[in-house]
Amino acid sequence: MAKLKLRNVVKRFGDVTVCNGVNLDVNDGQMVCLIGASGAGKSTLLRCINLLEHTEDGEIFLDGEDIAVPGLNPQAARKKIGMVFQNFNLFPHMTALENVMLAPRRVYKKSRTDIEVEVVSLFNRFGLADRMANYPDQLSGGQQQRVAIIRALAMRPEVILFDEITSALDPQLVGEVLDVLLQLKKQGMTMVLATHEMQFARQAADKICFLKDGEIIEEGPPDQIFDAPTQAATKEFLMRVRK
Repeated sequence: MAKLKLRNVVKRFGDVTVCNGVNLDVNDGQMVCLIGASGAGKSTLLRCINLLEHTEDGEIFLDGEDIAVPGLNPQAARKKIGMVFQNFNLFPHMTALENVMLAPRRVYKKSRTDIEVEVVSLFNRFGLADRMANYPDQLSGGQQQRVAIIRALAMRPEVILFDEITSALDPQLVGEVLDVLLQLKKQGMTMVLATHEMQFARQAADKICFLKDGEIIEEGPPDQIFDAPTQAATKEFLMRVRK
């Protein structure tokens, strides 16, 4: 059974349909990459999955339960679905450690002592043990994004969504963030990424979904999508990004 399943998900902003009947299955431990031009609906789809946007129609199943039922409290689902954004969203007046510990302490009502050992181990795992006392403006963009990933992991999510997490980084910092994603993949984390990093998607993803005008036009394993796409829109997009 799919860990995450979307059926006919529709999201509109006024008269504009941003997600138009999206169907998607994400199996446990899979990395699924969403590709497509800016404005194709990738980021909005992730925000719908995490219930940051309400949907006009459709179902979003997590472990077989529809979490998009109107009126349902989203907090229970959000505990299970982490999200990492493009622009880090770290609190500038808090250290890296304080940023990571804030949500677990508030949501799970735990003391600093209860969660500090686990959080420190995450900083160690991702090479930031010496940066825990630094404030965001004392960290590079790559380090800030790794802190944002650690913050998501500290909530012990079952699924993590990544929204163009390398697009705000200098090119030389992209690799260190993508390496973190590879570590998570090896550990069996279920992940959905909106990304423009085509080479990474080809090498690391289990499934690629190409979006256009709010629809998944084509999906399949990386080799099929990149080497033998069947849809004209997919071929055209890939030709543009390869130039």
